Amino acid sequence: MNATDLVIDRAPDLETDTFTLWRGTGPLLVSVPHAGTAIPDALRAAFVPRALATEDADWHLEKLYAFVCARGASLVVPRFARYVIDLNRPPDNAPMYPGANNTELCPTRFFSGEPLYREGQAPDAAEVQRRRARYWQPYHDALEAELARLQAAHGHAVLFDGHSIRSELPWLFEGKLPDLNLGTVGGASCDPLLRQRLAEVLAGQDAYTQVVDGRFKGGHITRHHGQPAQGRHAIQLEMCWSCYMTEAPPWAWDAAHAAQVQPLLGRLVETMLAWRPGTAA
Repeated sequence: MNATDLVIDRAPDLETDTFTLWRGTGPLLVSVPHAGTAIPDALRAAFVPRALATEDADWHLEKLYAFVCARGASLVVPRFARYVIDLNRPPDNAPMYPGANNTELCPTRFFSGEPLYREGQAPDAAEVQRRRARYWQPYHDALEAELARLQAAHGHAVLFDGHSIRSELPWLFEGKLPDLNLGTVGGASCDPLLRQRLAEVLAGQDAYTQVVDGRFKGGHITRHHGQPAQGRHAIQLEMCWSCYMTEAPPWAWDAAHAAQVQPLLGRLVETMLAWRPGTAA
C-alpha cells in the first residue's frame, strides 16, 4: 500500500519503502502493524501460492483508522505483510502466548495451521535476522521516535495498536471471539484510569460484544512500549473482521458495517487524546 490508498487529506510526513507516517498534534500514536499486504518479489517463490493472497492480514485497517489524522493523532502504517515478518512479535521470537498455538517472528504457518512455505523454503536463522534488520527494525525505530516526540511535546505519550482478525480460528483459539478485545497486558501497559475509561466506552454500548484483557492481552508492541511509570501508555484493540468487512474471500470492505463501528472507535480515540496522567476519576 502507499499514501494514495488512505483516506487522508494531506501528504504523509514521512514515507519510506517500509512504512508511512502521519504526525499529529495530540499525544496519541495509532499503529496498525499487520495492515501491510506486500511481499517482496525476491521472496514470493518460497511461499505456497495461497500465501501470496496474504489472507491473514489485518485487512483495511489503514482505511478504518484513517480518520484519526483529522482528530490530531499520529498514524503509522507498514507496507509489508506479516508473512514477511511480524512487526508485533519480539525480536528474540519468544512466544506471545505460552501454551497456545503461536505464529513466529517470521511466520511459517497460516492462522489455520497449514504451512506458509514450500517444502524446505522456510527462512533459516540468517534470513530471519536479515528480515528483522530490513523490515522490522525501521518500523520499531519509527514507533520509538514518534513516541519520544509526543512525550517531549505533551509530557506523556499513548500508543494505540490496532489489530483485526477472523472471528473464528480454531487453530488459535476456541469458539468465537468477542467483537472487540481491548488489551492492556492485564493492566500493566497503561495507567489504570486510562484503562478504566476505555473499558467504560466499550461497556457503554450494546452493539458489539467486548472484553478487556481476555484472549488477546497485547502483543510485543503493547508490552514493550507500555511503560506507564516512564510516561508511555500502550493499549491494543483486536477487532473481529465482521465489524467492518466480510470474513470470506476476497476479504472485502463493508462500508455499512464500517460506518457503524467507526463512531465507537472515534470515542476510544477521543478518550485517549483527552486523557492526561494524574487526572481524577
